[in-house]
Amino acid sequence: MKKFNRIWEFFLVVMVILFLVIYIGQGTGYYQVGENRKATLTSDAIKRFEDDVKEGKDIIASNYLVKEKNYNNNISIMGMKISEIIEKGFNKFINFIFKELENVVKGK
Repeated sequence: MKKFNRIWEFFLVVMVILFLVIYIGQGTGYYQVGENRKATLTSDAIKRFEDDVKEGKDIIASNYLVKEKNYNNNISIMGMKISEIIEKGFNKFINFIFKELENVVKGK
């Protein structure tokens, strides 16, 4: 039974750490940095397009579009789903705690 408890504790610790890593990555704006890079690339593409129009070159839309690589895989998708589940549980727990504290303060 002790072995099962240790495995369960280890699993929970790993899940909390994974959640924190993903949550902090989202909170620090890691996603927004990627979006800003796309905007910069778009600005560069607009400049190239304008230069090509001025020079009278043939305009082909694919020359100005940046193909985005998809780095999602089964592990990252699973990590995001687990993170969402943990986040929902954590939110419910915190809401429960605050509701109980509110009841104690109000004397219910």
